[in-house]
Amino acid sequence: MRATLMYGAGDVRVEEVPDPRIVDPTDAIVRVTLACVCGSDLHPYRSMPAGGPAAPMGHEFLGVVEETGSQVTGLRKGDFVVSPFAFADNTCAICRDGFHTACPNGGWYGAGGVGGAQAEAVRVPQADGTLVKIPAEADPTVLASLLALSDVYLTGYHAAHMGRVNAGKTVTVIGDGAVGLSAVLASRRMGAERIILMGGHKARTDLGREWGATDVVPERGAEGVAKVMELTGGQGSHVVLEAVGYMLAYEQAYGVVRPGGVISRVGVPQYEQAPVGFGSLFGKNAGLTGGPAPVRAYLETAIADVLAGRIEPGRVFDAEVPLDRVADAYRAMDTRENLKVVVRP
Repeated sequence: MRATLMYGAGDVRVEEVPDPRIVDPTDAIVRVTLACVCGSDLHPYRSMPAGGPAAPMGHEFLGVVEETGSQVTGLRKGDFVVSPFAFADNTCAICRDGFHTACPNGGWYGAGGVGGAQAEAVRVPQADGTLVKIPAEADPTVLASLLALSDVYLTGYHAAHMGRVNAGKTVTVIGDGAVGLSAVLASRRMGAERIILMGGHKARTDLGREWGATDVVPERGAEGVAKVMELTGGQGSHVVLEAVGYMLAYEQAYGVVRPGGVISRVGVPQYEQAPVGFGSLFGKNAGLTGGPAPVRAYLETAIADVLAGRIEPGRVFDAEVPLDRVADAYRAMDTRENLKVVVRP
């Protein structure tokens, strides 16, 4: 089958690889119907050293079950499914607490011998706990929104959930990528009174306004912090949702958080250490939360919202390419020509 492999920064190729097969009795093989490129895929695209083993790419997909292991009881061949970006058993104590991305029996696509989803097919470990069936009668026009549930929308939702967004709160969202825009949508649905979106790309912030942003701040760094503080009367935001992952974004976050407020990070941190002392968090009594979104914990409710027409998170997709042109999708997202690109095997 064809699959996407990354050999180093900027070097993405589609190559023939062996078809996935059942390894463990809890596995399933899924034929991929739709996949996409994630903003987090751009981190290795910009920095991965050349010369090492190729990395299988892709962790967001819809597909059809082709085969199941002997211990899979909740799925059968032909089921149409959506997968979270991480697999998990959905039964252990950690999963029951709602933190599936820390499941001791779970893991990540593209790692540990599990292939990536920017491919014609993929092996899904812990299939019963991971995959969620989509009604066969689902309108094809909602497939993009269902695909968005595999990561970006529910990552934005997780940011707002962990930040305890609710009625009357002022929220600042840092980042106008697909996750940041999803955080705006989720915050509005949770009742935030004011949502300040920090982003400088008008086509994206226009969608953010449609989804509930009351203010847009295109400035970055100290200038952006000053603008948010001006908009909030010098008090800052009750909740700051950081959807970028770079140090500049984190610095903006603690610069605009209100005393007693909380920063919720879902942008994959591209740094190992970050300030938490008096001048950043401690002096403000500010909290820090967030992490990899346990998408599986939220999927059933989100699927129902999409099928009922209450949300349309698939609007973050602004282009589509066939699998053989996936390298074009990486380039277009890296240069910000496109926000998020669907990949169709």
